Amino acid sequence: MQTNFTPEQLADPQIAASEKILRTCVHCGFCTATCPTYLLLGDELDSPRGRIYLVKDMLENGKPANAEVVKHLDRCLSCLSCMTTCPSGVHYMHLIDHARMHIEETYERPWHDRLLRSILAFVLPYPGRFRLALAGAFYGRLAKPVLERLPVVGGRLGAMLSLAPASVPPRSTAAAGDVFRASGARKRRAAILTGCAQPVLNPAINDAAIRLLTRFGVEVVLPKGEGCCGALVHHMGREHEAHAFAKANIDAWMREIEGEGLDAIVITGSGCGTTIKDYGHMLRDDPAYAAKAARVSALAKDVTEVLADLALPAAPPQGLTVAYHSACSMQHGQKITDTPKKLLKAAGFSVKDVPEGHICCGSAGVYNILQPEIAGQLRARKVKNIERTRPDLIATGNIGCMTQIGKGAAVPIVHTVELLDWATGGPLPPALEEAGFKAGHHAVQMAG
Repeated sequence: MQTNFTPEQLADPQIAASEKILRTCVHCGFCTATCPTYLLLGDELDSPRGRIYLVKDMLENGKPANAEVVKHLDRCLSCLSCMTTCPSGVHYMHLIDHARMHIEETYERPWHDRLLRSILAFVLPYPGRFRLALAGAFYGRLAKPVLERLPVVGGRLGAMLSLAPASVPPRSTAAAGDVFRASGARKRRAAILTGCAQPVLNPAINDAAIRLLTRFGVEVVLPKGEGCCGALVHHMGREHEAHAFAKANIDAWMREIEGEGLDAIVITGSGCGTTIKDYGHMLRDDPAYAAKAARVSALAKDVTEVLADLALPAAPPQGLTVAYHSACSMQHGQKITDTPKKLLKAAGFSVKDVPEGHICCGSAGVYNILQPEIAGQLRARKVKNIERTRPDLIATGNIGCMTQIGKGAAVPIVHTVELLDWATGGPLPPALEEAGFKAGHHAVQMAG
Protein backbone atom coordinates (compact mmCIF):
# COMPACT_ATOMS: atom_id res chain seq x y z
CA MET A 1 0.00 0.00 0.00
CA GLN A 2 1.38 3.40 -0.97
CA THR A 3 1.58 5.93 1.82
CA ASN A 4 2.17 9.68 1.88
CA PHE A 5 3.30 10.54 5.38
CA THR A 6 5.47 13.63 5.76
CA PRO A 7 8.99 13.48 7.24
CA GLU A 8 7.63 15.39 10.24
CA GLN A 9 4.97 12.73 10.79
CA LEU A 10 7.47 9.91 10.44
CA ALA A 11 9.57 11.47 13.19
CA ASP A 12 6.89 10.10 15.55
CA PRO A 13 7.93 6.50 16.36
CA GLN A 14 4.29 5.36 16.51
CA ILE A 15 3.51 6.82 13.09
CA ALA A 16 6.72 5.37 11.65
CA ALA A 17 5.86 1.89 12.93
CA SER A 18 2.30 2.09 11.58
CA GLU A 19 3.52 3.38 8.23
CA LYS A 20 5.67 0.27 7.81
CA ILE A 21 2.67 -1.92 8.57
CA LEU A 22 0.46 -0.04 6.10
CA ARG A 23 3.05 -0.44 3.36
CA THR A 24 3.01 -4.21 3.87
CA CYS A 25 -0.69 -4.50 2.93
CA VAL A 26 -1.28 -5.38 -0.73
CA HIS A 27 -5.12 -5.12 -0.69
CA CYS A 28 -5.49 -8.84 -1.51
CA GLY A 29 -8.57 -9.36 0.66
CA PHE A 30 -7.59 -12.78 2.05
CA CYS A 31 -8.31 -11.34 5.50
CA THR A 32 -12.00 -10.83 4.73
CA ALA A 33 -12.56 -14.60 4.51
CA THR A 34 -11.65 -15.17 8.16
CA CYS A 35 -12.75 -11.92 9.82
CA PRO A 36 -15.67 -12.63 12.18
CA THR A 37 -17.31 -9.22 11.84
CA TYR A 38 -17.11 -9.26 8.05
CA LEU A 39 -18.63 -12.74 8.00
CA LEU A 40 -21.53 -11.51 10.13
CA LEU A 41 -22.05 -7.98 8.80
CA GLY A 42 -20.78 -8.15 5.22
CA ASP A 43 -19.48 -4.57 5.33
CA GLU A 44 -16.02 -3.95 3.85
CA LEU A 45 -15.37 -1.38 6.59
CA ASP A 46 -15.92 -4.15 9.14
CA SER A 47 -13.09 -6.19 7.62
CA PRO A 48 -9.35 -5.81 8.35
CA ARG A 49 -8.75 -4.40 4.87
CA GLY A 50 -11.49 -1.82 5.30
CA ARG A 51 -10.26 -0.84 8.75
CA ILE A 52 -6.73 -0.49 7.41
CA TYR A 53 -8.01 2.07 4.89
CA LEU A 54 -9.78 3.97 7.68
CA VAL A 55 -6.66 3.98 9.85
CA LYS A 56 -4.44 5.06 6.95
CA ASP A 57 -6.70 7.98 6.11
CA MET A 58 -6.96 9.05 9.75
CA LEU A 59 -3.25 8.89 10.51
CA GLU A 60 -1.91 10.08 7.17
CA ASN A 61 -4.08 13.19 7.17
CA GLY A 62 -3.65 13.90 10.87
CA LYS A 63 -7.38 13.68 11.45
CA PRO A 64 -9.04 13.21 14.81
CA ALA A 65 -11.18 10.08 14.91
CA ASN A 66 -14.83 10.56 14.01
CA ALA A 67 -17.94 8.60 14.91
CA GLU A 68 -17.92 6.54 11.70
CA VAL A 69 -14.31 5.45 12.10
CA VAL A 70 -14.83 4.68 15.79
CA LYS A 71 -17.89 2.54 15.02
CA HIS A 72 -16.00 0.25 12.67
CA LEU A 73 -12.79 0.06 14.71
CA ASP A 74 -14.75 -0.63 17.90
CA ARG A 75 -16.33 -3.61 16.15
CA CYS A 76 -12.90 -5.21 15.68
CA LEU A 77 -12.41 -8.07 18.13
CA SER A 78 -8.60 -8.03 17.86
CA CYS A 79 -8.95 -11.78 17.32
CA LEU A 80 -5.99 -11.56 14.89
CA SER A 81 -7.39 -14.24 12.59
CA CYS A 82 -6.48 -11.86 9.77
CA MET A 83 -2.81 -12.08 10.75
CA THR A 84 -2.89 -15.86 10.44
CA THR A 85 -4.52 -15.58 7.02
CA CYS A 86 -2.51 -12.67 5.60
CA PRO A 87 0.07 -13.83 3.02
CA SER A 88 1.96 -10.52 3.27
CA GLY A 89 2.61 -10.56 7.01
CA VAL A 90 0.67 -7.39 7.86
CA HIS A 91 1.06 -6.86 11.62
CA TYR A 92 -2.54 -5.79 12.11
CA MET A 93 -2.34 -6.08 15.91
CA HIS A 94 0.11 -3.23 16.30
CA LEU A 95 -1.78 -1.10 13.79
CA ILE A 96 -5.17 -1.46 15.50
CA ASP A 97 -3.52 -0.86 18.89
CA HIS A 98 -2.12 2.44 17.58
CA ALA A 99 -5.50 3.36 16.09
CA ARG A 100 -7.21 2.80 19.42
CA MET A 101 -4.68 5.03 21.15
CA HIS A 102 -5.43 7.71 18.55
CA ILE A 103 -9.16 7.34 19.18
CA GLU A 104 -8.66 7.67 22.92
CA GLU A 105 -6.60 10.84 22.42
CA THR A 106 -8.70 12.58 19.75
CA TYR A 107 -12.32 11.44 20.06
CA GLU A 108 -14.83 12.28 22.78
CA ARG A 109 -17.17 9.35 23.15
CA PRO A 110 -20.77 9.76 24.27
CA TRP A 111 -21.07 10.09 28.05
CA HIS A 112 -22.55 6.63 28.57
CA ASP A 113 -19.73 5.00 26.60
CA ARG A 114 -17.07 6.94 28.53
CA LEU A 115 -18.73 5.97 31.82
CA LEU A 116 -18.93 2.27 31.04
CA ARG A 117 -15.35 2.12 29.80
CA SER A 118 -14.12 3.98 32.86
CA ILE A 119 -15.97 1.57 35.15
CA LEU A 120 -14.52 -1.45 33.36
CA ALA A 121 -11.00 0.01 33.56
CA PHE A 122 -11.49 0.87 37.24
CA VAL A 123 -12.89 -2.52 38.30
CA LEU A 124 -11.75 -5.45 36.14
CA PRO A 125 -7.95 -5.17 36.46
CA TYR A 126 -8.17 -5.14 40.27
CA PRO A 127 -9.17 -8.44 41.90
CA GLY A 128 -10.49 -6.86 45.10
CA ARG A 129 -12.71 -4.41 43.26
CA PHE A 130 -13.83 -7.08 40.80
CA ARG A 131 -14.79 -9.49 43.59
CA LEU A 132 -16.83 -6.76 45.26
CA ALA A 133 -18.52 -5.91 41.95
CA LEU A 134 -19.47 -9.55 41.37
CA ALA A 135 -20.97 -9.73 44.85
CA GLY A 136 -23.09 -6.70 43.94
CA ALA A 137 -24.13 -8.28 40.65
CA PHE A 138 -26.67 -10.41 42.55
CA TYR A 139 -28.77 -7.32 43.20
CA GLY A 140 -28.21 -6.15 39.66
CA ARG A 141 -29.67 -9.39 38.33
CA LEU A 142 -32.82 -8.78 40.34
CA ALA A 143 -33.22 -5.47 38.53
CA LYS A 144 -32.06 -6.80 35.17
CA PRO A 145 -35.51 -6.68 33.46
CA VAL A 146 -35.70 -2.98 34.30
CA LEU A 147 -32.07 -2.18 33.49
CA GLU A 148 -32.30 -3.83 30.07
CA ARG A 149 -35.07 -1.41 29.12
CA LEU A 150 -32.92 1.64 29.73
CA PRO A 151 -32.23 3.51 26.47
CA VAL A 152 -28.72 3.35 25.01
CA VAL A 153 -27.08 1.46 27.89
CA GLY A 154 -29.61 -1.30 28.59
CA GLY A 155 -28.12 -3.93 26.28
CA ARG A 156 -24.62 -3.51 27.66
CA LEU A 157 -25.77 -3.61 31.26
CA GLY A 158 -27.78 -6.74 30.55
CA ALA A 159 -24.78 -8.38 28.88
CA MET A 160 -22.53 -7.49 31.80
CA LEU A 161 -24.94 -8.99 34.32
CA SER A 162 -25.47 -12.10 32.22
CA LEU A 163 -21.73 -12.80 32.20
CA ALA A 164 -21.43 -12.52 35.98
CA PRO A 165 -21.32 -15.91 37.75
CA ALA A 166 -24.15 -16.92 40.07
CA SER A 167 -21.66 -17.05 42.94
CA VAL A 168 -18.05 -16.08 43.47
CA PRO A 169 -15.68 -19.03 44.09
CA PRO A 170 -13.68 -19.06 47.35
CA ARG A 171 -10.28 -17.38 47.18
CA SER A 172 -7.22 -19.46 46.44
CA THR A 173 -4.98 -20.16 49.40
CA ALA A 174 -1.97 -19.20 47.25
CA ALA A 175 -0.80 -15.64 47.84
CA ALA A 176 1.80 -13.20 46.58
CA GLY A 177 5.23 -14.09 47.90
CA ASP A 178 4.51 -17.82 48.15
CA VAL A 179 7.05 -20.29 46.84
CA PHE A 180 5.95 -23.81 45.91
CA ARG A 181 8.83 -26.27 45.95
CA ALA A 182 9.25 -28.83 43.21
CA SER A 183 8.54 -32.47 43.96
CA GLY A 184 11.89 -34.27 43.83
CA ALA A 185 14.81 -32.64 42.10
CA ARG A 186 14.17 -29.10 40.88
CA LYS A 187 14.40 -28.95 37.11
CA ARG A 188 13.29 -25.34 36.63
CA ARG A 189 12.15 -22.26 38.48
CA ALA A 190 9.22 -20.24 37.18
CA ALA A 191 7.01 -17.34 38.16
CA ILE A 192 3.31 -17.69 37.45
CA LEU A 193 1.10 -14.73 36.59
CA THR A 194 -1.70 -14.49 39.14
CA GLY A 195 -3.68 -12.11 36.93
CA CYS A 196 -6.75 -10.04 37.72
CA ALA A 197 -10.13 -11.40 36.59
CA GLN A 198 -9.11 -15.06 36.40
CA PRO A 199 -8.24 -15.61 40.09
CA VAL A 200 -11.63 -14.16 41.01
CA LEU A 201 -13.71 -16.04 38.43
CA ASN A 202 -11.81 -19.33 38.60
CA PRO A 203 -8.96 -19.65 41.11
CA ALA A 204 -8.85 -23.40 40.40
CA ILE A 205 -6.93 -22.74 37.17
CA ASN A 206 -3.75 -21.40 38.74
CA ASP A 207 -4.08 -23.86 41.63
CA ALA A 208 -4.08 -26.69 39.08
CA ALA A 209 -1.13 -25.17 37.24
CA ILE A 210 0.91 -24.93 40.45
CA ARG A 211 0.17 -28.55 41.39
CA LEU A 212 0.99 -29.76 37.90
CA LEU A 213 4.22 -27.81 37.53
CA THR A 214 5.57 -28.73 40.95
CA ARG A 215 4.62 -32.38 40.38
CA PHE A 216 7.02 -32.47 37.43
CA GLY A 217 9.96 -30.64 38.90
CA VAL A 218 9.22 -26.92 38.55
CA GLU A 219 9.57 -24.61 41.53
CA VAL A 220 6.83 -21.98 41.27
CA VAL A 221 6.94 -18.51 42.79
CA LEU A 222 4.18 -15.90 43.01
CA PRO A 223 6.12 -12.62 42.94
CA LYS A 224 4.98 -9.74 45.09
CA GLY A 225 3.95 -6.64 43.17
CA GLU A 226 2.57 -8.22 40.01
CA GLY A 227 -0.99 -7.61 38.86
CA CYS A 228 -3.07 -7.23 35.72
CA CYS A 229 -1.06 -7.72 32.53
CA GLY A 230 -2.62 -4.55 31.07
CA ALA A 231 -4.47 -6.22 28.20
CA LEU A 232 -7.92 -5.02 29.22
CA VAL A 233 -7.02 -1.33 29.18
CA HIS A 234 -4.55 -1.77 26.32
CA HIS A 235 -7.33 -2.88 24.00
CA MET A 236 -9.41 0.13 25.03
CA GLY A 237 -6.62 2.47 23.91
CA ARG A 238 -5.72 3.49 27.47
CA GLU A 239 -2.02 3.15 26.82
CA HIS A 240 -0.70 4.99 29.87
CA GLU A 241 -2.60 2.62 32.16
CA ALA A 242 -1.49 -0.41 30.16
CA HIS A 243 2.15 0.66 30.40
CA ALA A 244 1.83 1.22 34.15
CA PHE A 245 0.57 -2.34 34.62
CA ALA A 246 3.32 -3.69 32.37
CA LYS A 247 6.04 -1.84 34.26
CA ALA A 248 4.78 -3.06 37.64
CA ASN A 249 4.90 -6.64 36.41
CA ILE A 250 8.32 -6.21 34.84
CA ASP A 251 9.66 -4.81 38.13
CA ALA A 252 8.20 -7.77 40.06
CA TRP A 253 9.62 -10.35 37.66
CA MET A 254 13.00 -8.65 37.35
CA ARG A 255 13.45 -8.92 41.12
CA GLU A 256 13.08 -12.69 40.74
CA ILE A 257 15.24 -12.84 37.61
CA GLU A 258 18.05 -10.94 39.32
CA GLY A 259 17.56 -12.90 42.55
CA GLU A 260 17.28 -16.68 42.32
CA GLY A 261 16.58 -16.52 38.60
CA LEU A 262 13.66 -17.61 36.42
CA ASP A 263 13.54 -20.10 33.58
CA ALA A 264 10.06 -18.98 32.55
CA ILE A 265 7.19 -16.66 33.33
CA VAL A 266 4.19 -18.97 33.12
CA ILE A 267 0.85 -17.61 31.97
CA THR A 268 -2.42 -19.55 32.18
CA GLY A 269 -4.55 -17.01 30.31
CA SER A 270 -3.73 -16.84 26.62
CA GLY A 271 -5.05 -13.28 26.32
CA CYS A 272 -2.55 -12.21 28.98
CA GLY A 273 0.17 -14.22 27.28
CA THR A 274 -0.26 -12.43 23.96
CA THR A 275 0.10 -9.07 25.70
CA ILE A 276 3.06 -9.99 27.91
CA LYS A 277 4.91 -11.47 24.95
CA ASP A 278 4.44 -8.04 23.34
CA TYR A 279 5.85 -6.02 26.26
CA GLY A 280 9.11 -5.65 24.35
CA HIS A 281 7.25 -3.87 21.55
CA MET A 282 4.98 -1.87 23.85
CA LEU A 283 7.91 -0.39 25.77
CA ARG A 284 10.49 -0.34 22.99
CA ASP A 285 10.88 3.45 23.17
CA ASP A 286 11.16 3.63 26.97
CA PRO A 287 14.87 3.88 27.80
CA ALA A 288 14.31 2.68 31.37
CA TYR A 289 12.26 -0.38 30.44
CA ALA A 290 12.97 -1.39 26.83
CA ALA A 291 15.67 -3.94 27.63
CA LYS A 292 13.87 -5.33 30.68
CA ALA A 293 10.59 -5.58 28.76
CA ALA A 294 12.30 -7.51 25.97
CA ARG A 295 13.84 -9.88 28.51
CA VAL A 296 10.47 -10.51 30.17
CA SER A 297 8.77 -11.08 26.83
CA ALA A 298 11.39 -13.68 25.94
CA LEU A 299 10.74 -15.57 29.19
CA ALA A 300 6.94 -15.46 28.90
CA LYS A 301 5.44 -18.87 28.12
CA ASP A 302 1.96 -20.25 27.98
CA VAL A 303 1.65 -23.02 30.55
CA THR A 304 1.26 -25.62 27.78
CA GLU A 305 4.60 -24.57 26.25
CA VAL A 306 6.31 -25.25 29.57
CA LEU A 307 4.49 -28.55 30.09
CA ALA A 308 5.43 -29.75 26.61
CA ASP A 309 9.11 -29.42 27.54
CA LEU A 310 8.66 -31.40 30.76
CA ALA A 311 7.82 -34.71 29.03
CA LEU A 312 4.71 -35.57 31.02
CA PRO A 313 4.05 -39.32 31.16
CA ALA A 314 1.32 -40.79 28.98
CA ALA A 315 -1.91 -41.68 30.77
CA PRO A 316 -4.45 -44.45 30.08
CA PRO A 317 -7.67 -43.55 28.22
CA GLN A 318 -9.91 -41.33 30.33
CA GLY A 319 -13.12 -42.20 28.50
CA LEU A 320 -13.89 -38.55 27.69
CA THR A 321 -14.31 -36.75 24.40
CA VAL A 322 -12.98 -33.21 24.64
CA ALA A 323 -13.81 -30.45 22.18
CA TYR A 324 -10.71 -28.27 22.17
CA HIS A 325 -11.48 -24.59 21.64
CA SER A 326 -8.32 -22.79 20.59
CA ALA A 327 -8.60 -19.22 21.89
CA CYS A 328 -7.81 -16.56 19.30
CA SER A 329 -5.03 -15.22 21.51
CA MET A 330 -3.56 -18.73 21.57
CA GLN A 331 -3.72 -19.72 17.90
CA HIS A 332 -3.52 -16.31 16.22
CA GLY A 333 -1.78 -14.19 18.87
CA GLN A 334 0.84 -16.68 20.06
CA LYS A 335 0.75 -19.20 17.18
CA ILE A 336 0.30 -22.10 19.61
CA THR A 337 -1.95 -24.58 17.83
CA ASP A 338 -1.06 -28.25 18.29
CA THR A 339 0.71 -28.26 21.67
CA PRO A 340 -2.39 -28.19 23.93
CA LYS A 341 -4.09 -30.89 21.87
CA LYS A 342 -1.03 -33.14 21.96
CA LEU A 343 -0.84 -32.79 25.74
CA LEU A 344 -4.52 -33.66 26.13
CA LYS A 345 -4.22 -36.68 23.83
CA ALA A 346 -1.16 -37.92 25.72
CA ALA A 347 -3.16 -37.53 28.94
CA GLY A 348 -5.73 -40.01 27.64
CA PHE A 349 -8.44 -37.74 26.29
CA SER A 350 -10.09 -38.09 22.90
CA VAL A 351 -9.67 -34.62 21.40
CA LYS A 352 -11.91 -33.17 18.71
CA ASP A 353 -11.23 -30.04 16.66
CA VAL A 354 -14.11 -27.58 16.55
CA PRO A 355 -15.41 -26.72 13.06
CA GLU A 356 -14.63 -23.09 12.13
CA GLY A 357 -12.12 -23.18 14.96
CA HIS A 358 -10.40 -20.06 13.63
CA ILE A 359 -13.51 -17.92 14.24
CA CYS A 360 -13.71 -15.99 17.54
CA CYS A 361 -16.24 -16.93 20.24
CA GLY A 362 -16.99 -13.24 20.85
CA SER A 363 -15.30 -12.84 24.23
CA ALA A 364 -12.26 -10.74 23.24
CA GLY A 365 -11.56 -9.13 26.60
CA VAL A 366 -14.51 -6.83 27.29
CA TYR A 367 -15.88 -7.01 23.75
CA ASN A 368 -18.83 -9.12 24.91
CA ILE A 369 -19.84 -6.22 27.16
CA LEU A 370 -19.14 -3.37 24.74
CA GLN A 371 -20.53 -5.13 21.64
CA PRO A 372 -23.06 -7.60 23.09
CA GLU A 373 -25.10 -8.19 19.92
CA ILE A 374 -22.15 -9.21 17.75
CA ALA A 375 -20.62 -11.17 20.64
CA GLY A 376 -23.90 -13.02 21.15
CA GLN A 377 -24.07 -14.04 17.49
CA LEU A 378 -20.49 -15.29 17.59
CA ARG A 379 -21.13 -17.27 20.78
CA ALA A 380 -24.17 -18.95 19.24
CA ARG A 381 -22.13 -19.84 16.15
CA LYS A 382 -19.28 -21.19 18.29
CA VAL A 383 -21.54 -23.26 20.53
CA LYS A 384 -23.33 -24.76 17.51
CA ASN A 385 -19.98 -25.80 16.03
CA ILE A 386 -18.84 -27.27 19.35
CA GLU A 387 -22.05 -29.29 19.61
CA ARG A 388 -21.31 -30.84 16.21
CA THR A 389 -18.36 -32.69 17.80
CA ARG A 390 -20.68 -34.31 20.41
CA PRO A 391 -18.21 -33.73 23.27
CA ASP A 392 -18.42 -34.67 26.93
CA LEU A 393 -16.76 -31.38 27.80
CA ILE A 394 -14.87 -28.43 26.34
CA ALA A 395 -11.26 -27.46 27.04
CA THR A 396 -9.61 -24.13 26.35
CA GLY A 397 -6.74 -21.98 27.62
CA ASN A 398 -8.40 -18.63 28.27
CA ILE A 399 -10.75 -17.51 31.05
CA GLY A 400 -12.59 -15.07 28.76
CA CYS A 401 -13.53 -17.86 26.37
CA MET A 402 -14.54 -20.07 29.28
CA THR A 403 -16.95 -17.40 30.54
CA GLN A 404 -18.32 -16.57 27.10
CA ILE A 405 -18.83 -20.11 25.81
CA GLY A 406 -19.93 -21.40 29.19
CA LYS A 407 -22.99 -19.16 29.07
CA GLY A 408 -24.28 -20.98 25.99
CA ALA A 409 -22.85 -24.50 26.13
CA ALA A 410 -24.75 -27.52 27.45
CA VAL A 411 -21.56 -29.31 28.55
CA PRO A 412 -18.99 -28.05 31.07
CA ILE A 413 -15.96 -26.06 29.98
CA VAL A 414 -12.64 -26.30 31.79
CA HIS A 415 -9.12 -25.03 31.40
CA THR A 416 -6.68 -27.35 29.64
CA VAL A 417 -4.36 -27.32 32.64
CA GLU A 418 -7.15 -28.54 34.93
CA LEU A 419 -7.59 -31.66 32.81
CA LEU A 420 -3.86 -32.29 32.66
CA ASP A 421 -3.60 -31.89 36.42
CA TRP A 422 -6.45 -34.35 36.98
CA ALA A 423 -5.01 -36.91 34.54
CA THR A 424 -1.67 -36.90 36.38
CA GLY A 425 -2.93 -37.22 39.93
CA GLY A 426 -4.77 -34.00 40.74
CA PRO A 427 -8.41 -33.58 41.78
CA LEU A 428 -11.41 -33.61 39.48
CA PRO A 429 -11.88 -30.07 38.06
CA PRO A 430 -14.63 -28.18 39.96
CA ALA A 431 -16.65 -27.56 36.78
CA LEU A 432 -16.84 -31.32 36.12
CA GLU A 433 -17.76 -32.01 39.71
CA GLU A 434 -20.52 -29.41 39.58
CA ALA A 435 -21.82 -30.91 36.33
CA GLY A 436 -22.32 -34.26 38.00
CA PHE A 437 -19.20 -36.10 36.89
CA LYS A 438 -17.48 -38.50 39.24
CA ALA A 439 -13.99 -39.91 39.17
CA GLY A 440 -13.51 -43.53 38.20
CA HIS A 441 -10.38 -45.67 38.06
CA HIS A 442 -9.32 -44.76 34.53
CA ALA A 443 -12.29 -42.65 33.48
CA VAL A 444 -14.78 -40.05 34.54
CA GLN A 445 -18.46 -40.88 34.27
CA MET A 446 -21.62 -38.94 34.86
CA ALA A 447 -22.98 -39.57 38.34
CA GLY A 448 -26.20 -41.55 38.50
